[in-house]
Amino acid sequence: MQSRSPFWKKARWALAGIGALTAVLVIILGVLILRRNSTPELPAAYSREAFLYGDGGRSSEVERYDLFARNLCVSQDNISLDGVSLNEQESAALFDVNGGNVLFAQNMYRKMYPASITKIMTAILACKYGNMNDVVTIDSSMLELEEGSQVCGLRDGDTVTMDALFHALVIYSANDAAAAIAKHISGSEEEFVNLMNEEMRALGATGTHFVNPHGLHDENHYTTVYDVYLMLNEALKYDLFVDTMQQDGYTLRLTRADGTAAQISLSSTDLYLTQQKSAPSGVTVLGGKTGTTDQAGCCLALLAQNSYGEPFVSIVLNAPTKTVLYEDMNQLLAKING
Repeated sequence: MQSRSPFWKKARWALAGIGALTAVLVIILGVLILRRNSTPELPAAYSREAFLYGDGGRSSEVERYDLFARNLCVSQDNISLDGVSLNEQESAALFDVNGGNVLFAQNMYRKMYPASITKIMTAILACKYGNMNDVVTIDSSMLELEEGSQVCGLRDGDTVTMDALFHALVIYSANDAAAAIAKHISGSEEEFVNLMNEEMRALGATGTHFVNPHGLHDENHYTTVYDVYLMLNEALKYDLFVDTMQQDGYTLRLTRADGTAAQISLSSTDLYLTQQKSAPSGVTVLGGKTGTTDQAGCCLALLAQNSYGEPFVSIVLNAPTKTVLYEDMNQLLAKING
């Protein structure tokens, strides 16, 4: 039998070399795939618009707030965190929204007076049951508030839209706006308060009882830090609340009883938004709700993001002064980039 020619010998060696090279390439590709699947990717850098509205402008509520619908953060009453030290009378917590973890907790289930943090629930019900195009006529019963309380300047006989009342409620924490919203939606403040307590029970808030829609002091009007977290978690599902909570001011337009047009400039009560206070480096405060009375102290519930775009909820109730409130809030916010 005649032996193979040199050409066929060379071809055989060439084919063998191609096969070996192919095997090596397959192995390298496999290793790269395994490394990619096993190494977590860092989140995208912070974008206020992307977080609030999605990558392509406004996306659906489900897409925007899917992260809030996953697992609620649950924890024991007290969890320490290195570098965080608050006054004993304060209640506070720091929630890692994506991770579903409570990073810090102090008196988280203690019943506390919430002051205007209450208005988060009023805002939820306004979003859920109100029509923002409605025109509301102000009457004297909506203005029966304790002297010196925060009001936006409504008068008997004024007409104003629900949308304007909502902005005055969330941005300026106006008690007269809260009373007007309550009566317009439910017919009376008492019926609205019943609705507030029903909604809190539906959220699983077991440590809360409300007696008014604005948070002016009453011994039977109380909540807990954890229930405030549940409220804020729910409020963030509504576009209108998210859009409004981040605004540093608002011009309230209304018509007086005599038919003349009026406008009132309102500034946010959140000192982060008005740039009177600064958050720690790398932290962006998206918004939330403030509250202050003599009995409740100074209160603040916030949604913020770290430099990786990850969301956190932080709450402080019953700080002795506004200066201490923001110092203590910054202690919590300083930990979200750790």
